Amino acid sequence: MTIRGILLAAGYSKRFGSNKLLEPLPAGSPDAGTPVGLAAAKHLVEVLPDSIAVVRPRAAKLAKLLREAGCDVLVCENAAEGMGRSLAAGVRAASAADGWVIALADMPFLQPQTIRAIANALAEGAAIAAPSYRGERGHPVGFARRFFAELAALRGDEGARDLLRRHADALTLRDVDDPGILRDVDRPSDLTRSPARHAAPPHTARRRARTTSSPSSPRRG
Repeated sequence: MTIRGILLAAGYSKRFGSNKLLEPLPAGSPDAGTPVGLAAAKHLVEVLPDSIAVVRPRAAKLAKLLREAGCDVLVCENAAEGMGRSLAAGVRAASAADGWVIALADMPFLQPQTIRAIANALAEGAAIAAPSYRGERGHPVGFARRFFAELAALRGDEGARDLLRRHADALTLRDVDDPGILRDVDRPSDLTRSPARHAAPPHTARRRARTTSSPSSPRRG
């Protein structure tokens, strides 16, 4: 069974003030000094070597870093239209796969073993899989091939939210000991926020909701 990673790295970092994916992780982090996007890519490629990173136009420096991490890089020409476009482009580029693990490039604290748990869930027959930490669902999210047409048709800034709402009963949750599933980087202060504060701040929670929503009554595997 072929599971491919899709790293969404095509955002414009409007809240950060500069390209957050090029910002080095602070001292004391497991990947201190490594750019945010590169750390996320390395974690994904460690588990899923045949991964695709989707970037926006005119992001040559980031694209170079992601290639060096081992990703195939895809430029999404209409990335400005929203995350849905980037996700769709990545899935279409990996159309022969049996499933996809969708990861976000601004989540450098996500542990490789969590990515592995989601890939394994797909391999074991889950239709949709996501990790859960202390009762809160996070990223990455895995989708089986049966959702190809819907994923490939996504657009706008809502990512897969509506898809997950329609197929809430197909979601399998995997409990993990990884607060990184809830920790993204939207603002400079997010780089130094304590991982012990696993509950996401309001702006992070809203962003995560736009991406994948919160289906009710998921299965736990």
